[in-house]
This record gives sequence, C-alpha cells and structure tokens, in this order.
Amino acid sequence: MRKFSLLLGLVALTASGSLLADTLVIEKVRRDLEAPIARPDRGLTMGQVERQFGEPEARTGAVGEPPITRWSYPGYTVYFEHDRVIHTVIEP
Repeated sequence: MRKFSLLLGLVALTASGSLLADTLVIEKVRRDLEAPIARPDRGLTMGQVERQFGEPEARTGAVGEPPITRWSYPGYTVYFEHDRVIHTVIEP
C-alpha cells in the first residue's frame, strides 16, 4: 500500500509540473500572437531581407556544409542556408 501511495504522489507531481510547463508555453504563444514581430519569411534572399528589414545589428559568417549564416536583428535572428532564409527565431 505504501508503494502505491508513493507512486501516486510521483504521478501527481509529474502531472502538475507538466501542467505548469504547458501554461508557460501557452502564455508565450499568446503574447507572440498579440504583438507579432515582422520578420523575414522562409525563402527570401539575403538581398531581399536587407532591403525589407535593413542592416542587421550583427552578421555571423557562414559555418559548415551547407553554409549557414546568421544575422541578428532586435528581437529575432535570421538563419540562411547559402543566401536563402531557412528559419527566423524570435528572442525570448
């Protein structure tokens, strides 16, 4: 009986921790939807990004194969493969 009680307590603890994490993620998504940040779409070229969003605060040179380049803007970072946007990450 004691083992069952301990196991039940651990399951409850895990469930409550999971619920808290889910709530935090939902709150971040809600904030992002309420105040969206204009950012480059996948497939744009480096030239198009620079024309539309201006000069980045910082540029990191190409690394690896295929070459991945990173440009930092206030609030987000743009990742390029060769000269095309592959992903934009919003900073927390």
